[in-house]
Amino acid sequence: MRPHYAFWPQRLPHSITVPATSVWENLAISARRYPDKTALVFFGRHTSYRELAEGVERMAAYLHGLGVRAGDRVVVLMQNSPQLVLAHYAILRANAVVVPVNPMNRAEELQHYITDPEARVALTSGDLALELAKASNALPAGNGLKHLVVTQFTDAFETGVQGADAPPAQWREWLGTRHPLPDLARGEVHAWEEALACTEAPPQHTAGSGDLCVLPYTSGTTGLPKGCMHTHHSIMHNAVASGIWSNGTSEQVVLGVVPMFHITGLVSMLHACIYLGATLVIMPRWDRDLAGRLISRYQVTSWTNIPTMVIDLMGSPNFDEYDLTSLRHIGGGGAAMPQAVAQRLLDQFGLRYIEGYGLTETAAPSHSNPPDRPKQQCLGIPFMSTDARVIDPDTLLEVPQGEQGEIVIHGPEVFAGYWKCPEATAAAFIEIEGKRFFRSGDLGRVDEDGYFFITDRLKRMINASGFKVWPAEVEALMFKHPAVQEACVISARDSYRGETVKAVIVLRASHKDQVSAQEILDWCREHMASYKAPRQVVFVDALPKSGSGKVMWRVLQEREAAA
Repeated sequence: MRPHYAFWPQRLPHSITVPATSVWENLAISARRYPDKTALVFFGRHTSYRELAEGVERMAAYLHGLGVRAGDRVVVLMQNSPQLVLAHYAILRANAVVVPVNPMNRAEELQHYITDPEARVALTSGDLALELAKASNALPAGNGLKHLVVTQFTDAFETGVQGADAPPAQWREWLGTRHPLPDLARGEVHAWEEALACTEAPPQHTAGSGDLCVLPYTSGTTGLPKGCMHTHHSIMHNAVASGIWSNGTSEQVVLGVVPMFHITGLVSMLHACIYLGATLVIMPRWDRDLAGRLISRYQVTSWTNIPTMVIDLMGSPNFDEYDLTSLRHIGGGGAAMPQAVAQRLLDQFGLRYIEGYGLTETAAPSHSNPPDRPKQQCLGIPFMSTDARVIDPDTLLEVPQGEQGEIVIHGPEVFAGYWKCPEATAAAFIEIEGKRFFRSGDLGRVDEDGYFFITDRLKRMINASGFKVWPAEVEALMFKHPAVQEACVISARDSYRGETVKAVIVLRASHKDQVSAQEILDWCREHMASYKAPRQVVFVDALPKSGSGKVMWRVLQEREAAA
């Protein structure tokens, strides 16, 4: 028996039987069980399960009318909102595949999310539609979008809302502006209201547990982001298991602030909530005082987050005004929770912060701390139905307890492989005792109780406020700047974000003394997602290189660590 079973929640089995149905059917069932119960709250507007399910039916029918068929990939580019929830379930209802995309991406980055999955239809919001249309319009004929369905934030709430539900003052223009529909070359743009007015019947629902459900993208050490093929089965497992693990019930009230384009927000928050028939209180972005007000007003019981959110909320001058006593589950991942903050949560509110671990490839959690026996700054124990080991990355043999090695994962939550990347898929898996294990690329160890701890990264990656930044992707974008001859991206310490992005640059001879670090920073913010954009830039005459001419990024990283 694995040692961590001694600390397993006594109320739970080690593995679960996953419903052999599609993820959309979770909404259909909850709507039949709790038709008048509030499913979503957004700036004071409540959407019942019946209303959500009916909207999904109409949108699915509309998408079918646009030519969406079983297995087609459909892009969703939105911030957290009721429309994002409806879009996800409508695509699944239409037997198609959701391609969730980070709304911080710029046009040059967005092109890949259209061409790689061969998406011809996308759903987005007015504030992002122009950028997405720009991306599509720049593509060769036949490669761009054919249809773009555009919503406005004001389709989902009243702009005059006041009190605890009111948006922060600095958001009112962003949320309240109704943007004109963009021009889509060689395609059509459709208003959200038009789609929801559809009176046709949706197609018969035929998607099953083995069919492709979502195609979230993850970057890596080389090349462009790769799509992770998740079936309804893999998503369903973690949606069900996440709810069970956190003592979830239909009476749960969940604060939905982790981005739902991200696998954690999508699975552990959104899909787990809908499966339970719980209520999701949605925030489009993070704002500490709005979070405090919403937790207090709606007596939120569950809050999945990244540690910087908790730190920020506790730093608010209004913190003592907020009532957090309703919280029963608080946890997250992406970065370690500082021990002092975790201790304050325990001392002041009796809350144990439950850290977990997972990747896009594992549909979020592959590990989590037992709610009653958590360890701080620890990944936790292998999740329900999951087998995880630590192996020598060279010999591929399991290492003794306490020794460092690569974390590998086997379980129903593990993805099927990378979209159209058979070689990368083959390299990502190994076989141990007849089981297919995913190689995480993270180095860790297991203690005597069977709890996992991360120690280092086998892959080159920066973790900035829980967002994974892949240096190779940032470097590839930076090379498009006319002044940049060479660039090496490394991690720099940051007191708030944990890590931040630093670019070490060799300028072209023609541009030396002609361009400033600030100009480079400004260009980066314009051409790439803000979380990827370097916060620091230094110019050097040359980058350290190996005998074969490869940039020795580890040398620069070690110098930064020693500074």
